[in-house]
Amino acid sequence: MYKELAIIAPTASGKTELSISLAHKLNAIILSLDSLSVYKKIDIASAKPTIKERDGIKHFGIDKIAPNQNFDVVDFIQEYKIAKQYAKENNKNLIIVGGTGFYLKSMIDGLSKSPKISENTKQIVEEKLEFLHSTYNMLYKIDEQYMKKISSNDKYRIKKALEIYEQTTLTPTQYFNENKPEPIVEKLKIFQIDTDVTILRDRIFQRTKKMIKNGIINEVIELEHLYTRKPNCMKSIGIKECLDFLDGRLDKKNLEYQISTHTAQLAKRQRTFNKSQFCDIVSDNLKNLEKKILSMV
Repeated sequence: MYKELAIIAPTASGKTELSISLAHKLNAIILSLDSLSVYKKIDIASAKPTIKERDGIKHFGIDKIAPNQNFDVVDFIQEYKIAKQYAKENNKNLIIVGGTGFYLKSMIDGLSKSPKISENTKQIVEEKLEFLHSTYNMLYKIDEQYMKKISSNDKYRIKKALEIYEQTTLTPTQYFNENKPEPIVEKLKIFQIDTDVTILRDRIFQRTKKMIKNGIINEVIELEHLYTRKPNCMKSIGIKECLDFLDGRLDKKNLEYQISTHTAQLAKRQRTFNKSQFCDIVSDNLKNLEKKILSMV
């Protein structure tokens, strides 16, 4: 019988090792719940598992697109559907694992169906996006409730909001009120690695040292050369600090400190999000959680 489960936890909690061990024991494949591992060539900064670390386990949601391409929750849900189909066709189970709790929350709550955008609307939208600031202000005036959640320079999300408005003549809030979301996944067992804050900080520090030793600076140099600094992923933790180092704003010691500090802050936000957004989670420390999962699925 096909089974699905999810493992969530802050960054550097040990999710990779746990998920791969479980995948072997549960005859499962893995779907990465990580917004950075999806990009090709971002290997060290994303801390994605290497081919060797994957240990023969089939992974989805890793190395899917180039850094200058967009990837959002809709794309993730499509990747989930592909992974699920593969698992069923190959008599496998599915483990969803990572730190991007927003993706998992969206799967549980569901997403509203997006309208089909005509070629004429696409052209109108592209023309208006040439004046991003005024377009944002226009959308903000007609739908403050929706647009206040979007940054004024977030071109991708502004574009999505504008497409809805131009295609349907409804504000995004009106559109989503009329098109209620449908859950993508139901009755999903969610497990969480419970890590002491002090231990987690040490793990983050050690991982950061390893990233620098393994060549994250050279990785960022290559990324900037190939894709410039424009893509949103170039603002990710690990990458943005390396760019500051390359610009002379940080020395090597402060580079390590800044990456570790910002990663710890991210881990705190992830813990807070998971605690507030998910219920009926089974939590335990890394040592005990594997046994608990095996006894429950």
